[in-house]
Amino acid sequence: MRKTSAKKRFVEPDPKFRDEIVTKFINNLMYDGKKSTASQIFYLAVENIEKKLSEPGIEVWRRALNNVMPSVEVKSRRVGGSTFQVPVEVKPNRKQALGMRWLIGYARKRNEKTMTDKLAAEIIAASKGEGAAVKKKEDTYRMAEANKAFSHFRF
Repeated sequence: MRKTSAKKRFVEPDPKFRDEIVTKFINNLMYDGKKSTASQIFYLAVENIEKKLSEPGIEVWRRALNNVMPSVEVKSRRVGGSTFQVPVEVKPNRKQALGMRWLIGYARKRNEKTMTDKLAAEIIAASKGEGAAVKKKEDTYRMAEANKAFSHFRF
């Protein structure tokens, strides 16, 4: 264990939308420190969304992120020699991080040609309540629901 807990780091808002959550999303999207490439991918994806849906792309992205963020998850808890999957409420910061991670991860697994198209398609699907990232959230919720009986082992 650490002697003191790690200090919370704050990120600068992105230059285009003036939003810290967008910066966090771009940082999650980034590979090998190539932030300009990651931000270009994100901004082009938002433009593609605006062309396809003719509504503000950033609003569609926010709706998609809210649809993907889980409210409950299961954590392993060892009690008397056996391990139980205990349902636990997700803290807001982790909720946001998981939502971003799932959205980006499932966008990367899609079959479109460029990452911009993949990300745009996954965001559109998630905003409608469809897509692999939303399915992941529902599976997580279902798992927590199935293990509700072990909720008294909560820590």
